Order: sequence, then structure tokens, then C-alpha cells
Amino acid sequence: MTRDQIGQAVITIITDIVPDEDCSDLDPVKPLREQLELDSMDFLDIVMELRKRYGVEVPEADYPKLATLNSCIDYLEPKLASK
Repeated sequence: MTRDQIGQAVITIITDIVPDEDCSDLDPVKPLREQLELDSMDFLDIVMELRKRYGVEVPEADYPKLATLNSCIDYLEPKLASK
């Protein structure tokens, strides 16, 4: 997957989890939780969807690496390179 595809996949997952949020104008360097109404359960749902859809395991210690859209892409890119 390319960086753009990974970013779109993350946005799609977020949109599925919190459908009332507008993800069309996300700032890729600003924390997602500052831009969207995401609580800790929503964040866990995002992690679970990454595992379910793409087979990516995200250990709890790595959760801070998923704070922004860019950091999500940076974290996921090597894990999804072959997908």
C-alpha cells in the first residue's frame, strides 16, 4: 500500500467508527483526538479494525505512535508494504 492508500484506509476506519465526524479536512500533523470526538474506546476500535482488516497488530506501547494521521501512516507503512 502507498502512503496515500494507508492514509485513506485510516480515514475510512475512523469514518466507520465515528460516522458523525467530518474527516474531509483533517490536519495530518495535528493529533486526531484534538480534531475529532474520539474517546479511548473509539481509539481501541480503530486499533481492532486495523487488525481485522489488515492483520496489523498494534501493541499498547505503540498507541502513542498513532496520534496523528501522519504518525499513523509512518507506523503502518512498513507493516502494510506487502499488502
